[in-house]
Amino acid sequence: MSRNVLPLTVSAALLGTTAWADVPKVATDIAPVHSLVSRVMQGLGEPALIVASGASPHEYSLRPSEAGALQDAELVFWIGPDLTPWMEDAIETLATEAAVTSLMDVDGTTELPFREGALFEAHDHDDHDDHDDHDDHDDHDDHDDHGQYDPHAWLSLDNGAVWLNAIAAQLSAADPDNAGTYYTNAATAREEFDTLRTEINDILTPVRGRNFIVFHDAYQYFETSFDLPASGAISISDATDPSPARIAEIQARVKQQDVTCVLSEPQFDPKIVAAVMDGSDAKTGVLDPLGSDLEPSSELYGNVLRNLALALADCL
Repeated sequence: MSRNVLPLTVSAALLGTTAWADVPKVATDIAPVHSLVSRVMQGLGEPALIVASGASPHEYSLRPSEAGALQDAELVFWIGPDLTPWMEDAIETLATEAAVTSLMDVDGTTELPFREGALFEAHDHDDHDDHDDHDDHDDHDDHDDHGQYDPHAWLSLDNGAVWLNAIAAQLSAADPDNAGTYYTNAATAREEFDTLRTEINDILTPVRGRNFIVFHDAYQYFETSFDLPASGAISISDATDPSPARIAEIQARVKQQDVTCVLSEPQFDPKIVAAVMDGSDAKTGVLDPLGSDLEPSSELYGNVLRNLALALADCL
């Protein structure tokens, strides 16, 4: 009797999961990418998040569960090696059967050059063409250690909208039966982005023209999108510790150019911000480009950008 029960039980279990059987297993690098993919997959499934909330993506050690999620993934969406250089080897080693999408390489993505200096003036990005043709990109080996382009490109709503389409296309290729849902979800999210853009502009309009310093140079996509340029950054885009000379340069800028706000981040040492602020009357605030204090969800991406605007407006 027992020989007959086991096959029937297994068959029933398989039938019970048929609705989920064709939805691919997906892994994502950071919470904002996880949010975009979650929005496109809404109603069908959930992607796995590799870089835990609150951690810096620039340096990270995989937990066993995160390594397992990469190993099981049929699709991987990540920003690319300029943001998480350690993840390139992990993907090649663990996600050997997965279709991998580097969002920085998606056609239509706007890429902004990496800024080296501690101090940068407002400048016109009109001469920075969208890099639609990624065939002309050399390997990252040809670039400096940090790469040629600033990888914090999710802080542009335009890029977010482009990536929604790419995510829907990849999911639809892997799961054609649910293609309609993926594309509908992506289209609805893009409409939500239009509303969010208006909301953020309304938040920032009263404080445009005021000077602020950021902890690390992660925000130029947001600055460019909403015409709110920073006066400098304590640390460069890859978040390496600033040299004493760089801190001195920032201190001079704060004192000389009426910088009204210096912004830190949850992931980094507040003592460095305190050193920059020494002798200054500027206000401090906290910017969080990753949504460290937010629950990973389909809503996180929009909330990250909205919260950046609110934090800037409050500090300025």
